[in-house]
Amino acid sequence: MMNNKLSPELYRVIDANLNRLREGIRVVEDIIRYRDNNKDLASKLKQLRHKVKISETQELLKHRDSVNDVLRTSCKSELNRSDILDIVIANFKRAQESSRVLEELYKLNSTGYSENFKYIRYELYALEKDVLLGN
Repeated sequence: MMNNKLSPELYRVIDANLNRLREGIRVVEDIIRYRDNNKDLASKLKQLRHKVKISETQELLKHRDSVNDVLRTSCKSELNRSDILDIVIANFKRAQESSRVLEELYKLNSTGYSENFKYIRYELYALEKDVLLGN
């Protein structure tokens, strides 16, 4: 359970990164599922996405403030992708970075959550290699 080591601002960081992590995995999962018809890799991504959970979602929602996000507007590099491979790579990186943020923040009060997000990060590294190199 979350405790007072996490301020409302850190709840916002956690909420944003949980969403970013799920979204990044989902983009890759759907490409692998629908474009590539790869049941094995899509299933692994789906299972991993389902590990992205915490029990304190109500607490996170109380502190969500996406309307006032100071970097809400996309930068030019986020608006341009040259091909589907760029999309896959960008979303793997997005998910890996988010899982690292969550791993670090949960070191403040939940080693269980921290270890879960570390596990997810390392699984993403392996899946990225499998998807991009076709292993």
